[in-house]
Amino acid sequence: MKIKSINPYTEEVNWTYDALSFGNCEDQIEKSRAAFSGWSSLSVEERTRYIARTAEVLRRNKQIYAEIITKEMGKPIRQSLAEIEKCAWLCDHYAGSAAEFLKDEVVETEAEKSYVTFEPLGIILGIMPWNFPFWQVFRFAVPTLTAGNVCLLKHASNVPGSALEIEKVFTEAGLPEDVFKTLLIDSKTAMEIIDEDLVDGVSLTGSVEAGSEIGELAGRMIKPLVLELGGSDPFIVLEDADIDRAAQVAVRSRFLNAGQSCIAAKRFIVIEDVVVDFIEAFELHMQELKIGDPMDEETDIGPVAKKEFVDSLEKILKDAKKKGAEPHVYGEVHEKGFFFRPTLIPAASTDMKAFNVEVFGPIAPVIMVKDEDEAVEIANSTDFGLGAEVWSADLERAERLAKRVRSGFVAINGRVKSDPRLPFGGVKKSGIGRELSHYGLKEFVNIKTVVVNK
Repeated sequence: MKIKSINPYTEEVNWTYDALSFGNCEDQIEKSRAAFSGWSSLSVEERTRYIARTAEVLRRNKQIYAEIITKEMGKPIRQSLAEIEKCAWLCDHYAGSAAEFLKDEVVETEAEKSYVTFEPLGIILGIMPWNFPFWQVFRFAVPTLTAGNVCLLKHASNVPGSALEIEKVFTEAGLPEDVFKTLLIDSKTAMEIIDEDLVDGVSLTGSVEAGSEIGELAGRMIKPLVLELGGSDPFIVLEDADIDRAAQVAVRSRFLNAGQSCIAAKRFIVIEDVVVDFIEAFELHMQELKIGDPMDEETDIGPVAKKEFVDSLEKILKDAKKKGAEPHVYGEVHEKGFFFRPTLIPAASTDMKAFNVEVFGPIAPVIMVKDEDEAVEIANSTDFGLGAEVWSADLERAERLAKRVRSGFVAINGRVKSDPRLPFGGVKKSGIGRELSHYGLKEFVNIKTVVVNK
């Protein structure tokens, strides 16, 4: 089987690779198992020195990595560069904090000594998506490696160049051979690896359907699991909000990465007193977006990652029109490239697909509500619970409302964005477990209790 990398802007093939067989994977897993013995025996301080060097490699070669991201999935180059910088920041954070996070925790009991220690589990398989092809991998791999595990990566099939380049990053940083390894495989082979009990844990970022399948396999094999399965984040605007600022952030949140982000604001829920003002401000900021060549540093929105995504988005828009929507579409038509023009649905209803499924593209539905109770009811009406945004000048009111929204992350007067210092993950069908911070660092460890008596 061949794995192809296709440029979404030119529609040309970047690179073609041969996929590994299951037998190839077994050989690699045996090597990774041997590598785990040495890597896990290092002190946390020794491991973090490698992670610090990884940050240096990322910064030194960021233009190269950013161009690979842009060629493979169409992200504007400015955003690709920011993605690499964020990966380096992640490395800095764990290089400086992991030793403190992983130190033994002493607990006073009747015994002579009682403490909790954190020990790595072994080989952790990461099944990662294409939309942030470096960040998603580093977000999984750096804490996992720092804890003393070794990593195998099954990346999305449309970003094989990124997957192989990430392996080179760790190699250039000096990590021992086979501590991090990319496997160019299909989903069936990845599932077979889990089913054959060849790994000790699984982290997946992807669709609900993929999470359900992998979760079933991991559960049957009694493997620890982290799932980040996307979201349909509500963006709640109360009547006392700074409307222009809210609209400006709304446009950035919705259209960053051409709307292909799990934590993008996807449902704009606005109190009726200010809905007209919000829509007017939203459209003004929307019109400032430059759409075009993702290699141009002035570009804000490039193509979506795959041709089939354009077709899916068209169906969502068609459904909205059928149910009474009059969409406002912006930007020029592009004859080549997988482009979908940014679209505002100013009077959406909750029965539209644009409002009740995760829309992975530049469509922004706005729904009017009478008060904050109705806003919370609609915000909580989906199966997702990843992030949410609340806009109000009254911070106490906003915090009270935030507690009522069922999600893993709430941003008040700001944009939801992952941060190495804070735990990241969702509830409901947005997933289980957490990444980042000390919580993410401890997802793939044995939290071992030791009690010493005389």
